[in-house]
Amino acid sequence: MSEDTMKNGYDPANLDQPSANVVDFQDVVKKFGSKTVLDGVSFAIKPGSVFALLGENGAGKTTTIRMVLGETAPTSGLIRVFEQNPIKRSKDIRERIGFIPESPTLYEYMTVGQIGRFAAAFNRKGYLQKYAERCEELGLNEKDRIRTLSKGLKAKTSLALELARDPDVLVLDEPTSGLDALVRRQILADVAELGAMGKTILLSSHQTAEVERVADHVAFLKNGKFVLMDSIENIRQATRVVDATISGETADGAAFEPLFASIFEGEYVGMERYGLRYRILGRKLSRNFDERLRASLGARLLGTEVSIPSLEDVFVAYMRKR
Repeated sequence: MSEDTMKNGYDPANLDQPSANVVDFQDVVKKFGSKTVLDGVSFAIKPGSVFALLGENGAGKTTTIRMVLGETAPTSGLIRVFEQNPIKRSKDIRERIGFIPESPTLYEYMTVGQIGRFAAAFNRKGYLQKYAERCEELGLNEKDRIRTLSKGLKAKTSLALELARDPDVLVLDEPTSGLDALVRRQILADVAELGAMGKTILLSSHQTAEVERVADHVAFLKNGKFVLMDSIENIRQATRVVDATISGETADGAAFEPLFASIFEGEYVGMERYGLRYRILGRKLSRNFDERLRASLGARLLGTEVSIPSLEDVFVAYMRKR
């Protein structure tokens, strides 16, 4: 088990004991026929954290969410949500989870106010007042008919409906997909505020810049496996990009990769070439990295520059890593 995984709170030795985690996955495999969607996934989500699943389309993000919600069972492995089996106790668990899918289903013929009153019949006392407060906070007019709303306002209506339930956990599956920049920014600000208030949030997205703004933990899904799971802060502290300018010609830079890998004490992730410039990304850069490069390259090394990569840089590098 990696140190990064332990930092996120997952310890398989403790899964059979009372847990402080909201969600626990241990060696979860999910297959649909002969296709393996999740392949031995393990992670934990602590209360009050904003945990983001990042991956390309088809990576297994939505399947993971469906298993958290108790909508589908794992092929093998163990899942616990609020220390309960989400399949056997799905009703109890769903009462404590607010869920907003990528394309929420709303009754188009209703007004914003009417759909709130409709939802109130299935929720606790005080729901309607909280819904009205959320609508006001989000700039929704309760007299507007839902079929006349823009996609952004429909997304806000869904958010108001779920937040009025005051769930312990909010699950968002691609919450800003297809929205314009201003609406995306406002919804992300709302999510960030909820996180700051101590709400536990599970966010699925392929928008790295948005995740970087709101999440405190992130997991990269690739081909059904986590290729990186760590806190955003640890990624910023440990990951570095070295831009090395090297004179001379080489086919694709592959001959330099053993040298590039040697300059990191942690994981070497990969490199990209732009003419004479090689952009090298890895974790825990060695202090004497420049000396190592100069010892091997001599006068061919024209210069180096070190920077902290964006989450998008890190994500793309892991997706391309062989």
